[in-house]
Amino acid sequence: MYKRLSSVMFPIFAVLLVGALVWGYQENQEKNAILIKAENQYQRAFHDLSFHMDKLHSEIGNTLAVHSTSQGMHRKGLMNVWRLTSEAQNEINQLPLTMLPFNETEEFLSRISNFAYRASMRDLTNEPLSEKEMGNLKKLYQNSSEITKNLQDVQQKVLTDRLRWMDAETAMATQEQTMDNTIVDGFRTVNKKVQEYPELDWGPSVSNIYAKRSVKKLDGLPVTKEQIQSKAAKFSDADRSKIQVQENGKGTDWESYTATIDHANNGKLMMDFTRNGGMLISYSDTRPIGTKKVSRQNAMAKADQFLMNKGYKDMKAVNYDEYGNLGNLTYVRKQGDALIYPEKMSVRVGLDTGEVTGFQASDFVYEHNDKRKIPKATLTEQQARKKLNSEFEENYVRKSLIENDYSKEVLCYEFGGKINGSRYRIYINANTGIEEAVEEIKPVNATS
Repeated sequence: MYKRLSSVMFPIFAVLLVGALVWGYQENQEKNAILIKAENQYQRAFHDLSFHMDKLHSEIGNTLAVHSTSQGMHRKGLMNVWRLTSEAQNEINQLPLTMLPFNETEEFLSRISNFAYRASMRDLTNEPLSEKEMGNLKKLYQNSSEITKNLQDVQQKVLTDRLRWMDAETAMATQEQTMDNTIVDGFRTVNKKVQEYPELDWGPSVSNIYAKRSVKKLDGLPVTKEQIQSKAAKFSDADRSKIQVQENGKGTDWESYTATIDHANNGKLMMDFTRNGGMLISYSDTRPIGTKKVSRQNAMAKADQFLMNKGYKDMKAVNYDEYGNLGNLTYVRKQGDALIYPEKMSVRVGLDTGEVTGFQASDFVYEHNDKRKIPKATLTEQQARKKLNSEFEENYVRKSLIENDYSKEVLCYEFGGKINGSRYRIYINANTGIEEAVEEIKPVNATS
């Protein structure tokens, strides 16, 4: 009997064993193939990074080599600098550097990129590179030379010693101080040296991009938890005793409060307030949203009424979208006959009842200014209209204050209309006549 059983089971076990070995071999081969592919991608990105940093250094040198009045060559050189820094940033993002402190180098490249782009896009004939900007380029030329040399040193060691990026990734993942890795140490050296470079004066158009919004910039004294409870109760018409308040980011530039209220609809009301002045940043009602029953017009009317009831006057809806059973509206403040786009907020409406379920006002809070001065338009509406494409079918025109690519507030004529089968907003500068921005208006996504 045992002979018969073994004669049956042995072939089965043998087949299973062979199958397991074949499966394990295939799994190992697939794993190795994935590792080889990842290693090849890392190596390609690293060597491309070294190449583009070297080209960046050369391109900055070429821009400095031409005459100070060679606006055409300056524009060409700066555009190439912008392109090369963008390439370098892209290659850094492809490397496993998330656990390595390389942020100083990334921000350094980002600032060069923004400086080069903004300088190249302006009218260099009327506004050539200033002495300060040329001085910045000379310092960037020296700094990029040092970064390039350090990267090339690492590259030489990688090629000579056949170093692998997978080993570098392991070294960073272990986070052991005693572990030595040439690639990791090389990038740490680059980042440390960049950190030691003196801060350059990039000018307001670039510096504004990196200016952190801080609650310390807000007017008003710091408020207490009890005051936040009162503000939350007033805004939500809720019982003050049922409101819980949590303090966030204590000791940082982002100190705030979150007020939470449980309600009967299996959800919560949550409100975020700034610590300075107790300004409401956001409001969210997490109740379940039912089937859509409310039209777009009714949703907009409900949102308008909500803002009026909460004390936000002179707000005008400039955009409406639908996602599922939610309507999302963007509002900006109207001052005189102009829309102030920096002072914008968004309102979310549940299309089952039309009640507002969300409110985001951080841009409005940080940019609001009752004493904002709107510049006068030197061009007439008709003169600005002549700057439009002749095929543009205009639906409306209005004055708008927007922030342009140079982080400057400019007064524009906002033309809304159609061309090539799509809807657009085109912003023509009311003083210079140039097109400051073009924005495609997506059709309402009513998928409910």
